[in-house]
Amino acid sequence: MIDVTDDELAAEAMAADPDVAVPGDAVAFGEAIDGLLPDWYMPATGSIRRTRPRVVAVVGLILSLLIVNAAGLCVTYGWPEIAW
Repeated sequence: MIDVTDDELAAEAMAADPDVAVPGDAVAFGEAIDGLLPDWYMPATGSIRRTRPRVVAVVGLILSLLIVNAAGLCVTYGWPEIAW
C-alpha cells in the first residue's frame, strides 16, 4: 500500500490541468463491476448465520418497537413516554 498524505494529494489536485481532454477509450475508475456500485465502494455481503436465537431476538425487538409505536408512546430516550 502506498502512503500518501493529504498535503501530497492536495498538491497533486492543485497541479492538475482542469482543461485536459479525456480520451474516448478512457475507462472509469471501478468500471469493471457486475452491479450498480463497484466492489471498492460497497463490497458484496457475506453470509450471516441465522440461528434460531438470533431470529427470535430480532423479531422480538421489531415487534416490541411496533407495539410501542402503535400504542402512541415514544422510546427515543429509552423509557416509554407519551409523545406530546
